[in-house]
Amino acid sequence: MKALEKWEIVLHDDLYPELLRQTPDPPERLYGFGDPGLLGPALAVIGARRATPYGLTCASRFAGWAASNGVTIVSGGAIGCDMAAHNAALESEGGTVAVLGCGADVDYPKQASTLLAGLRRSHAVVSEVPWGTPPQRWAFSRRNRIIAGLSLAVLVVEAGLPSGTFGTADHALAAGRDVLAVPGSIFAPECKGSNRLIAQGCSPVTCESELRDSLISVGFLLGSATTDDGSNSPPLSDPILIALRSNPMRPDDLSFHLRQDIVSVGRALTRLELQGTLVRMRDGRYSVRKPE
Repeated sequence: MKALEKWEIVLHDDLYPELLRQTPDPPERLYGFGDPGLLGPALAVIGARRATPYGLTCASRFAGWAASNGVTIVSGGAIGCDMAAHNAALESEGGTVAVLGCGADVDYPKQASTLLAGLRRSHAVVSEVPWGTPPQRWAFSRRNRIIAGLSLAVLVVEAGLPSGTFGTADHALAAGRDVLAVPGSIFAPECKGSNRLIAQGCSPVTCESELRDSLISVGFLLGSATTDDGSNSPPLSDPILIALRSNPMRPDDLSFHLRQDIVSVGRALTRLELQGTLVRMRDGRYSVRKPE
């Protein structure tokens, strides 16, 4: 099947992904572009739309590593962690699939139009709603079960409560799929969902070796499966960087945490931001900039 050719697959077609067919509520029809052979088994990498630098880094790191070892990455094409996962898979020359809550020929969100165009050419974009269907709230909730259904495991890198990300994890558990989660700060609302999943018994993923073991346990046959757990990364000896690496903070909170005066902390934050070491978030918190 040629790239950019539209296709439609019904439930009883040979091309219909078997993993999805086995779920409690498989869609009757799939509409898509690209290579339908990529529709599972996959690893879902999902997370918050309003992602923190920490969440974006985790999505990129783990999706890129899995893709480089032959694992197809599936996500929702949304801004934030989803786009980070798709782009990391592309950069690693792996396969990736976007499942949309609108027609597979509709660019939503607009910020993802370039990404989606590339996926339609050489990867896959899929939806259960007909061509040209505009984005609708109910469709995004429904598409989450498809993301889970195409996957042998779902990795939640960042999620608030409540959230669509947490809903995808529920669908995965209902389908008997493994759910993995990246732990985050107990003070960050963006991490409440992923931390809750771990508390409920989902496997934590803090490095590539843990992800490798989890993927092998669910049946993935990995490539070289080399890992880099950050032992070669330069140490963050600055107390500001150490504090912000795991918990983004505003200047006043950081000042209290470090027991330093606010003026000195403000000057240090400005210096580190100008150096490109820190990034200021929309809510005024600072975080360590993710690696390029």
